[in-house]
Amino acid sequence: MSELSPLVLTLKLDQKTFNYFNQLRQQHFPPERNFLPAHVTLFHSLPAEQESSLQQTLQETCSRTPMLSLTFERLRFLGKGVAAEVNCSELIQFRQQLAAHWHHWLSRQDQQSYRPHVTLQNKVTPDQSRLLYDQLTREWKPLQGKGEGLLLWYYKGGPWELANQFNFK
Repeated sequence: MSELSPLVLTLKLDQKTFNYFNQLRQQHFPPERNFLPAHVTLFHSLPAEQESSLQQTLQETCSRTPMLSLTFERLRFLGKGVAAEVNCSELIQFRQQLAAHWHHWLSRQDQQSYRPHVTLQNKVTPDQSRLLYDQLTREWKPLQGKGEGLLLWYYKGGPWELANQFNFK
């Protein structure tokens, strides 16, 4: 356990979907900044001192939540990056329930409107980003995937360290 590292909560993607997006991320994310595999973040900074309570809530909530059907219909231009949008109303509702439960612990970033996505490229010039966005948009075919659970991570500045995994039923 790391007392000082904030916790990050992400969606666990099915293996095929994860592999697809992770390959795109490895191809297009600047290698010197690519410390992480492909992921869908639900919360960016949860308090480490509440880890036990967070894990208990996640265990209880995930054990009664069915797997989520995800659709990746379109890409999003981020200005200095590109992301694949996640279309899943159940994911948004699920996250809203957790946010309501944890409202007093949420960072300013985690209080904002939730727009789930997988970042494929980030921290590049706007021209580089626009070029990739245009290229991938021409080739893009919507795909389906599954959300199989949640992954809780210790934020380590660069790479994250897995704290626990919570599977959906």
